[in-house]
Amino acid sequence: MADGASDKLFENCRFGIVVNRELPRSQALELTEVIESHSGEVADLDETFLVEEVTHIISATSDFQQYADSRQHMIPVVVPAWVTQSLLKGKEAPMRSYTPDPNNIFAGVTISCADIPTGDKDAIIGAVLAMGGMETNNLTKATTHICALTVDHPKCQSAREKNLKCMVVLPHWFDDCLKLGKRIDEKPYLLPDPEIFTLRPEADLPMQSSASIHGATTSLPESLTLSTTSPVRPLTVFKDKKVMIAGELDLSNRTLKVIEDLIVKGGGSITTSVHSADIYVCHWREGREYVFASRAGIDVGNLSWLYYLIANNEWTSPLKRLLHYPIPKEGIPGFKGLRITLSNYGGEARTYLENLVTACGAEFTKSMKQDNTHLITARNGSEKCDAAKEWGIEMVNHLWIEESYAQCTIQKLTEPKYAHFPPRTNLGEIIGRTQFESYILEEKYYPRDPTPSPGDPKPLRRPIMHEKDRNASSKKSNGDVMGGQSADVSPVKPTRKAPAPRKTKSLGSVPPQTPAAKRRASAGKENDTPISTGSRSAKNKAMSRLNEIAPDIALYEKEKKRKGSVWGGERAANNYEKQKSAERSSSPVQKNAEEEFSEDEEVEEETRNPKRQRTGLPPPTIRLLITGYKEWIGNIAKEEHDKKKMRELGILVVTDPLKCTHLAAPHIVRTQKFLCALATGPTIVNSNYIDQCTKTHKLPKVENFLLKDVESEKRFGVKLKDVIARAKTNERNLLFRVPIYCTPKIDNPGIYQSIVEANGGTFASYRGRPMIKKISAEEDDGPAEPVYLLTGEHPEERKLWPKFEEMARDGNMIPRIVPVEWLLDVAMAQQHKWSDKFLVTRK
Repeated sequence: MADGASDKLFENCRFGIVVNRELPRSQALELTEVIESHSGEVADLDETFLVEEVTHIISATSDFQQYADSRQHMIPVVVPAWVTQSLLKGKEAPMRSYTPDPNNIFAGVTISCADIPTGDKDAIIGAVLAMGGMETNNLTKATTHICALTVDHPKCQSAREKNLKCMVVLPHWFDDCLKLGKRIDEKPYLLPDPEIFTLRPEADLPMQSSASIHGATTSLPESLTLSTTSPVRPLTVFKDKKVMIAGELDLSNRTLKVIEDLIVKGGGSITTSVHSADIYVCHWREGREYVFASRAGIDVGNLSWLYYLIANNEWTSPLKRLLHYPIPKEGIPGFKGLRITLSNYGGEARTYLENLVTACGAEFTKSMKQDNTHLITARNGSEKCDAAKEWGIEMVNHLWIEESYAQCTIQKLTEPKYAHFPPRTNLGEIIGRTQFESYILEEKYYPRDPTPSPGDPKPLRRPIMHEKDRNASSKKSNGDVMGGQSADVSPVKPTRKAPAPRKTKSLGSVPPQTPAAKRRASAGKENDTPISTGSRSAKNKAMSRLNEIAPDIALYEKEKKRKGSVWGGERAANNYEKQKSAERSSSPVQKNAEEEFSEDEEVEEETRNPKRQRTGLPPPTIRLLITGYKEWIGNIAKEEHDKKKMRELGILVVTDPLKCTHLAAPHIVRTQKFLCALATGPTIVNSNYIDQCTKTHKLPKVENFLLKDVESEKRFGVKLKDVIARAKTNERNLLFRVPIYCTPKIDNPGIYQSIVEANGGTFASYRGRPMIKKISAEEDDGPAEPVYLLTGEHPEERKLWPKFEEMARDGNMIPRIVPVEWLLDVAMAQQHKWSDKFLVTRK
């Protein structure tokens, strides 16, 4: 290109340059000089440019305030290298390979393939080009990666001779990056001695952490880490910004004063009205102010995000880091009831994942037990990983929890990338790279009002009505239903107290009735005194009172006709109240509990009055407890649908192990449900029994689905048939009058307490204080009985052992200090067996 044409390379172009840590002011000034020397124009670096006023935006990252607007206005955003490449080419370089979009995992990669088969070569090049990279057939200085199987290819030799700064990697690196959707470190894949071939996958590997989670490990930081002695430079990140801090954060006066002073000194201001705010800081994803701010395009973040802005004096989007955005108050659907633990994550990465699990609504556990549902691990190798495989616990990487949180719904475990663990890579290095998408949050938490007010640039949902307004609205709709009679009849005040009902009649809320229904309700009374039309108020009161008592009268008359010795309005009203309560309940868990309670009540009532003609579902013939069944995990709709089908067949799914008649499990497991249920001697069936019920909608024969698990029987040293027989003989008295204590360090003592009490024992926590009455030699009138202490090997637990032994001997009892395995073995075998091998104090 001629020099004259080159000087006008950026003619008619106006650039906005984003100055931040990745693109400092010195580099921005150099870019400005280069662009202006080629007929371009650059917006003032000291002012925030408007997206509508520029044709290009230069930024080293997508994390800047105008990024969302630039996408809406289709303004190209490029990295500084684009300017350099355009100058080298003498024309504007293609922008696709120079965008800072985080989804372009191969941005900055220029690949040249060596001895790769043609099919694999085309696939690798296509993936690199699609995700922001570039390809060159010849080896140049711009080449960053050579994809090869060995270093014997001429390209590899030439790169070595010319001392080019490019990496020779195996194609496995590209494959693993594509499977994860994230770019991982190339080191384990570098030729000539790649670690993935020279070292075992389970060999030691340092724990990794990512810079993406610095300052974003929690949604509610304890304090603002600022020096109180050294002077703090004025903040510029809040310049010309109005900040609103929600009262729900419950900050102390001192902390709030410090934050407000920093914002004001930096050129910002504090506001108490969300309508005038540019930044809204809150903790929960709910409330009118949150909805308004989100719909109006105001930056919404939490306290952790605010502290990050103050500490770094640099803008970052609250959507970039998951724990910088307000958290859902009810968690993420599908996570309630899950028990999740971690492995192979350390430092900030571990803290970040712990808080993310809690924010999703699941329970985080430091140690892993058989009742854990998920293990999140950075590598496919550790004691927890081995235990998870043995116990059938789901094992995934952190991408599953991150993307579930970002997508606002639990992700399917069948997605291959969630179970992918590249050899010799600790996935902690890519933690925190998952970001929110604003459209997902909008659909879930602040959907646009379909009927916004005309001319309103910031549409809100229909305003929340006070109780008075809500009643007024309801009365208006009732008037419409009644055929426009609301103009003739004044509505009854909602605050009016209804007359106190008699003891034999408990009135519930009565739904609105049509005039015809009202006439039917009052038709039975021939001698009623006519209601005066002269007084509208008296007419309204009479009509309201009649509407209230009509259903009760009908129920009372119905109960009088019922055959049997017990009848009356009270019973009818109580049944009516139960029916209305069941209709009001919207929680699946509450519905299940009410269903179970009503079934128990039905059985009792049939026992009292077998001649009573019942309607609806028959009483359950099987009360089924389910454990280890994976088809319902994360799919509440399927669970509710299947339970309803089974109930129609006479199978009631229960949650109390002591109330079940049958137990369903994929195999013998040492879960809390399984061990507690064993004490009742239930019929144990395979989980396939559930599938057969829901698929065929017929009640299969239990005998055809009895659980058979020879392998587990060998591992636990039991015969399931004998265990059930012993349990029936024990009648839940296996540990009757056997005192069992545990140390405070035992994880989840409630699990062991439920097992002990299911078998008739007593359970308590032992903290070193005497809990057994001291018995003198004169009072001793019988043989010594054993007393047990469940313990671990922690030094603090060891200190309790001598005290426990002394306490037991003073009470004429035999002290036995045992691990929790003893209790699990006893409950599994349903046999109170003893061996000194269980003693942790045995030398």
